[in-house]
Amino acid sequence: MRVVLINPNSTAAMTRSALDAARQAAPDLTIEGWTSDKGPVAIQGVEDGARAVPPLLELVDTASGDGADAIIIACFDDTGLAQAQARARCPVIGIGQASFIMAELRGGPSAVITTVPEAVPIIAANVREQGHAGRIAHVLAADVPVLMLEEDPERAADAFEAAARTLPTGIANLIIGCAGAVTITSILEQRLAMPVMDGVTSAARLCRALSG
Repeated sequence: MRVVLINPNSTAAMTRSALDAARQAAPDLTIEGWTSDKGPVAIQGVEDGARAVPPLLELVDTASGDGADAIIIACFDDTGLAQAQARARCPVIGIGQASFIMAELRGGPSAVITTVPEAVPIIAANVREQGHAGRIAHVLAADVPVLMLEEDPERAADAFEAAARTLPTGIANLIIGCAGAVTITSILEQRLAMPVMDGVTSAARLCRALSG
């Protein structure tokens, strides 16, 4: 199965980190990483997301036309997801969407911690619109720039951990809401007594399910 992972922002280091995580999660698949060179350097809110969509859809068209068996959109806001799904000839999975599905399958209440406050209403709306509000009642921001996850993952992990410790008791699953969060998943798993899921790994595992 050939999967194209598309990073809607133009930061190639984030593409590489996401690609490494996807390949680790699904080593039996052929996964390529594409960077949207015309996109913003990071997607931190509605305006960045709107700028990212046109060049993202160009890459979706290219991947679909070139025979990809599945496409992963590596932005937790699920930027351009509905438009991409409507025009591609193969399944298109958003990493936010994938993590919500995996959290539902694990069972129990879940929470999302993302990077910047501007992303919170976007992600909360996606949770509601995709039908997961019954299981995911909390969406918080660690209040760190997206690129800190690449540039200073230890500091980013500290901020995510601090936000996680403000959650009410009883949360069964923690979803870390950014493609770049693959750099801190293992750190948070060691520090927090709960499963920690990132969207890239979740999407790659769903692609494996589709390949069967």
